[in-house]
Amino acid sequence: MAEPSHPTVADFHRVNRGGGLFSESVSQWIGAVFALVAQRLGLRPTALTITNLLLGLATSVTVVALAGPVAAGDVPAPVVGLVALVGWQIAYALDCADGQLARVTGQGSSAGARVDVLCDVAAQIALVAALSATAVAQQPATPTWLVAAFAGTWMVNLVTSVMQSGPNAASMVTSTSLPVRLVKLVRDYGAVIFVAALVLALAPALTLWVMIAFTAVNGGFLLASIAFSARASLR
Repeated sequence: MAEPSHPTVADFHRVNRGGGLFSESVSQWIGAVFALVAQRLGLRPTALTITNLLLGLATSVTVVALAGPVAAGDVPAPVVGLVALVGWQIAYALDCADGQLARVTGQGSSAGARVDVLCDVAAQIALVAALSATAVAQQPATPTWLVAAFAGTWMVNLVTSVMQSGPNAASMVTSTSLPVRLVKLVRDYGAVIFVAALVLALAPALTLWVMIAFTAVNGGFLLASIAFSARASLR
């Protein structure tokens, strides 16, 4: 696709790779604004990728550092929740923006794609650590096995999103109807981190239950995906 001489926010959003109802309606549009600004400033997509990583790490480290003080009542939970909400959402919008910028300006490369995935892994490890630290600070009896299961199953989203690119991509549920898309919000990364930040702000003691819920959802999706792929391979 030829690069528009003067690309608009709509041009950048048009080449987004989805991510779910929330991501397409919110995160990808914010990302399109960031991509436009980056294009006007002459920045490369990897600059947005690295900024996403640094902001995501800084936000998660802040949540980890303040998990104890919040549990002790020394720091107001809404302050930490607001930091998480803004930091994680902007970081994710930058993650959306780097791909949009690369596609519209023709700056995509295999090396850039690898950096993008590696930065996503690093940022999400930090986010998992932040939620786990909050859960343990709020409820010290949190089982170690649950933290491990949460961390492992959280990466299912990232792995499956990477697998959705290329000639072997497939979807268990191909319907794009609104009810189906609403159900899929439980695996929409933008929606998930929005809910996680709200819990940190309004009811941090419920973080453990958020971990349990997403462990069940992602674990169930992993098992269903294995069954779906195995059935397809045996045909």
